[in-house]
Amino acid sequence: MSHSQRKLHLNAFLYGTGHHEASWRLPETSPERNLDFEHVLNIVQTAERGLMDSVFLADGYVGRSNKLEPFTQLAALASRTKHIGLIATVGTTYNEPFHVARKFASLDHISKGRAGWNIVTGSGSAAHNFGRDEHPEHALRYEEADEFVEVTKQLWDSWEDDAVINDKSAGTRIVGSKVHTIDYEGKHYNVKGPLSIARPPQGYPVLVQAGSSETGKEFAAKVAEAIFTAHQSIGSAQAFYQDVKSRLAKYGRTPDQLKILPGVSPIIADTVAEAKEIENQLFEYINKDGAVKRLSERLGIDLSDHPLDEPITLDGARSTDEVNGNKSRHQLIVDLIQDENLTLRQVINRLGGARGHFTFTGTPLQLADLIESWFLNGAADGFNVMPQIYPSGLERFVDKVIPELQNRGLFRTEYEGRTLRENLGLARPANTSHWPKAVN
Repeated sequence: MSHSQRKLHLNAFLYGTGHHEASWRLPETSPERNLDFEHVLNIVQTAERGLMDSVFLADGYVGRSNKLEPFTQLAALASRTKHIGLIATVGTTYNEPFHVARKFASLDHISKGRAGWNIVTGSGSAAHNFGRDEHPEHALRYEEADEFVEVTKQLWDSWEDDAVINDKSAGTRIVGSKVHTIDYEGKHYNVKGPLSIARPPQGYPVLVQAGSSETGKEFAAKVAEAIFTAHQSIGSAQAFYQDVKSRLAKYGRTPDQLKILPGVSPIIADTVAEAKEIENQLFEYINKDGAVKRLSERLGIDLSDHPLDEPITLDGARSTDEVNGNKSRHQLIVDLIQDENLTLRQVINRLGGARGHFTFTGTPLQLADLIESWFLNGAADGFNVMPQIYPSGLERFVDKVIPELQNRGLFRTEYEGRTLRENLGLARPANTSHWPKAVN
């Protein structure tokens, strides 16, 4: 596909008052509205007005995040939107395939084919909320996730596409011979099936993955149709893009069957000076003690007495191999410290903007230039847009950056299809189960 034909894909990552950790302290934001559905709806409708492909809700099973559960929220959003995709994080380690398959099938039916599943294996601190002594080891979690996804696919395929006929004259609602048990027996899961709801409109929800470790990249090449990833430079993004795309052939897949969407976390204003002023205000609002504590815990070294304006040394820091959580994010932070010789204050400020994703401060035109450069030079198929301030950051992106991308022929001027798959240029998967022909 030529550059003139190829179009960007844009996802809006919903995140409370914004992706900057101090955004909640700004006078313009409303942290008290985090559980206010109408507030969230307004943000999602802004993304849809901008013709963005999808919105994304991250999730976890631990901590004091004070946010709504994704399925409940996205089902409500589906009833008040028409085109935008609805992606939710659901972890495999602390769920069962049947529950997840049923919920996503339901969301896909409610939204008429706009559901997406961000597949993660979960965080270690969640183990104690589910009666477990410890979080499973990294490689084992991905092994379980691989099997988990296979079971959910078989459950979605347990109904043939034409199983529901609702033939009033014949008195037949569902053709029983077209609904099948899957009788799955694996190393980690045993599931009889069938699913209790018809095959989703998209066949499967769009499958998204966010891990960038070696295991995560291989899992993505086998399973994922979109990847959310974090990079601090175009060079890093290009290397990741080439690496993951090169792995697809072994699974019988082509590069256009996987969309790679690096995160970009912008502060946008009409002038650079105005944007810098907003950025500096956010820096001032960061809780430095809390940020130092979190960084110390991640690196495994005590930075509490380290001067804020002196470079960090990583003597004694844990290696990525020792990490049983997000390995790729740990390595990104280590590389950032080593490659740029940053002071403790600089690291805190860089991570405060978007937890390791690429941050941008400047004008709409400058951001459009950056997006175009990454897109046309083998670093991205689009972007996971992560405004540092909600809702104003997304409003500025939609009102000022997207029109510029459209003027350059890089982004749609209307939705191409009715489903998330169609808008992402992904085929609806055929039913992979080879059931016996139904006997009439």
